[in-house]
Amino acid sequence: MPRRLFKYPVIASAAVCAVATAQETPDNSQRHNLSAGAYYSDGDYGQPVDTSIHYFPFAYDYTISNWNLKINIPHIEISGLGNVLVNVGGIGRNDLEGFIPSNPTALEASTTRGIGDTTLTATYQLPSYSATAPFIDLGFEVKLPTADEYRGLGTGELDFGIQVDLYQLIGEITLFGTVGYKFRGRSDLFNEMTDSAYVSLGFVSPIRDSLSYGVIYDFREAASENSMETHEILPFISWVPAPSWTLMTYIAKGFTRDSADIAIGAQLSYRW
Repeated sequence: MPRRLFKYPVIASAAVCAVATAQETPDNSQRHNLSAGAYYSDGDYGQPVDTSIHYFPFAYDYTISNWNLKINIPHIEISGLGNVLVNVGGIGRNDLEGFIPSNPTALEASTTRGIGDTTLTATYQLPSYSATAPFIDLGFEVKLPTADEYRGLGTGELDFGIQVDLYQLIGEITLFGTVGYKFRGRSDLFNEMTDSAYVSLGFVSPIRDSLSYGVIYDFREAASENSMETHEILPFISWVPAPSWTLMTYIAKGFTRDSADIAIGAQLSYRW
């Protein structure tokens, strides 16, 4: 029976979205997976100057039996006014307070780059109790503060997350959904951060054996006391050029002030 049909971490709010395509792995199997991605987003986030983000995640994950363990380490470049955090989105700041810019009085975008926050994820797939029942995954995430908060690359605090993923096969189409909650740490620089919930819904459908497409809708509650909720939609195409390789491309459109106006990205994965 297929397992982990559509494994997808989605962080689409002005940050990064990485979706791994439909895979079939037998019970009690072991699998390694390496992936590299590239993501670009742009938006004004309610500010007079646009913020652009270049995000390059590198990840390794290991699946054994019902468990999937993953580490993700990204490189980030952000150009803007310091109002946007990667993996969060706009945080509603109207000035540069809390940062150490070269010219804090000028409404000019500055560019910072460096290593982003490292995320560790453990996902457990519940045993299936019926051939027609949905697959259910329980996920646990820890964000390690490896990004420099003084350069606006992170908050400098530990974050924790929990989520539930559901997948349901209907013919050749897989429907999926996620419900999760983020527990965010507060620092002196980012004391406005708040805990928040998120929901994602979508589907994936084959075009032919090696090609599929789908759409994800992503909703997230406000991530700070000064920001608002985000709504985004993300169509994607996945291609499997060889049994061990997967290439996915996507675009994303945000519909609120604190999400990116537009984003594009790609992810290449190799599994063995």
